[in-house]
Amino acid sequence: MPEFMNHAVEPPAFLPGVVAVVGCDGTGKSTLTADLLTHLRSKGMAERRYLGLVSGEMGDKIKNLPVIGVRLERYLAAKAQRAQDMKLKLPGTGTALVMHLLSMWRATQLRRVIRLSQRGVRVIADRYPQAEIPGFHYDGPGLTVDPTHNWLVRKLVAREQSLYQWMAQQKPALVIRLNIDADTAHARKPDHSLAELRDKSSVMPRLHFNGAQVLDLDARAPYPQVLNAALQAINTTMAIKA
Repeated sequence: MPEFMNHAVEPPAFLPGVVAVVGCDGTGKSTLTADLLTHLRSKGMAERRYLGLVSGEMGDKIKNLPVIGVRLERYLAAKAQRAQDMKLKLPGTGTALVMHLLSMWRATQLRRVIRLSQRGVRVIADRYPQAEIPGFHYDGPGLTVDPTHNWLVRKLVAREQSLYQWMAQQKPALVIRLNIDADTAHARKPDHSLAELRDKSSVMPRLHFNGAQVLDLDARAPYPQVLNAALQAINTTMAIKA
């Protein structure tokens, strides 16, 4: 059994030194996490970890694999998109298995964040798993229960739900949530679906991250203002001297 599924040795529910940056596409998460990492490294040990899945950084890494990279990324992205559409029926056994493996990969990355926190390393997490609203687009479970599917799929769904409940219990010291309207996000990311951006921008403000401290920032504000507010919150939370 993987270590993160062994509830007898669960790590602390609170992760000192861990700051999660979340928000819809187009909010500037990548830029902000990079600048926050530079700040934290000027004060001591710090790392940045990406906790997303097929899209974003993970997708880029898969594409760079020799020979099969591009095809594998397209395959996984298609499977993720199929599972993501919560209006459709639960995907078949193959897709459900791929989705479950991706969720296990996310849990492994979170486990690495936990170990860094336990060692006293400060961590900036780009995205963060949650168990409140299903959907990979919101970093929640990708599978939903459908009693008409076979026992293996139902078992995978149950295991994924348990996995995300465990991940949601690992609360970062601070969640910085970047809020934005869909039209502004689409102007920044014209290659993204406007409907998908509307969905994400409406869901993200509803997440509570299991009661973690959340700082809401308007991503439409001038970037220096957003960065300064984030740095002030981190300095206060972690008691870092400027």
